[in-house]
Amino acid sequence: MSIMEIGCCGAYCGTCKVLKEQMCNGCKLGYDNKERDLSKAKCRIKVCCISRNYNSCADCPEIEKCQTINEFYGKKGYKYTKYRQATEFIRQNGYEEFIKIADAWKNAYGKYK
Repeated sequence: MSIMEIGCCGAYCGTCKVLKEQMCNGCKLGYDNKERDLSKAKCRIKVCCISRNYNSCADCPEIEKCQTINEFYGKKGYKYTKYRQATEFIRQNGYEEFIKIADAWKNAYGKYK
């Protein structure tokens, strides 16, 4: 898989069956070649990330004080904590290391070695 399968929020879409069957573009596919219009996107995280040419929020130097992503990570539910963990892992170890681990996952998040 590639960086394109990592959601702006830290979700790993490379495990998604719907994306693999090309029935979903994920959060990033199609914006680089203008097949999709970013001005019509509803996700504030995606709009911010893509408009700044970031691969994910892990690339943002202002992530600690970003209200948008921190509100998202603060939602109730285990997955939001895992998405934050993924973003932090990427910031510390890079995308290549993240993909090596994430390719073994069965869901949009998983365990780290």
